[in-house]
Amino acid sequence: MTDGNPAIARPLHVRSWGRDGAPEVVCLHGVTAWGGHFTGLAERLAGTQRILAPDLLGHGDSPREPPWRIEDHLVSLGASIGDGRRAWLGHSFGARLAFEHVAARPDQVDRLVLLDPAILLPGHVALWAAENGRTERSYASFEEAIDRRYEESQLHRAPRALVEDELRGHLEEHVDGWRYRYTQAAVVTAYSEMATPPAPFGSVRVPTLLVLGHDSYLPYDHLLDAHRDAVGDLLEVVTVPGGHTVLWDALDETAGAIARFLA
Repeated sequence: MTDGNPAIARPLHVRSWGRDGAPEVVCLHGVTAWGGHFTGLAERLAGTQRILAPDLLGHGDSPREPPWRIEDHLVSLGASIGDGRRAWLGHSFGARLAFEHVAARPDQVDRLVLLDPAILLPGHVALWAAENGRTERSYASFEEAIDRRYEESQLHRAPRALVEDELRGHLEEHVDGWRYRYTQAAVVTAYSEMATPPAPFGSVRVPTLLVLGHDSYLPYDHLLDAHRDAVGDLLEVVTVPGGHTVLWDALDETAGAIARFLA
């Protein structure tokens, strides 16, 4: 996974919800998103869990400059979150990062939640996604940005108010229109990283909840049997309605499954 150049830790911006002293869950977003993506989940878990949601490198309020390799993300996450035994949760690319963190530091993880994960993308899927990530995204109005998000993200059931509330913190107005707060080059790099071999499933032997979107464009069928064979009864699989962005398309179903698993 390394190219010989050591990763340098950079401080990430971390959002938090819940009371001090509660069991902690580190939540990692996918590419083009931000830590605020977990607001709805945090509101549903706030009574029992403390949620920590960093902006990944190249996203939100965290450093934008390269490098953006998986090891760069992991080193920065370790320095920003600190030591301690916690649950880790990730969506899409964030799930790949959470998975790799558990493989490297199993002593610091109680449970793992993978939301429609991009553990290993087939080359043609990664290429399509990376080429799509190169597209310039500037919108004449906030409303146009939301409309295009529905078109581009193939959202199936997401309430418009939910998407608007989150993206009011992730879209900002520039002189040439409304733009998302992420670096396109970091997104393209992430898709390349998702096509590289992950740590073996057998190295991530912790109780794991796998939540899959029924109509997701990201495949997991090519990995599911190997995952089950490697960890056995430690793996619980739940399929929820909608597509890839399960915290938009199926927030209640996804949050309910996570709450039961963490309890």
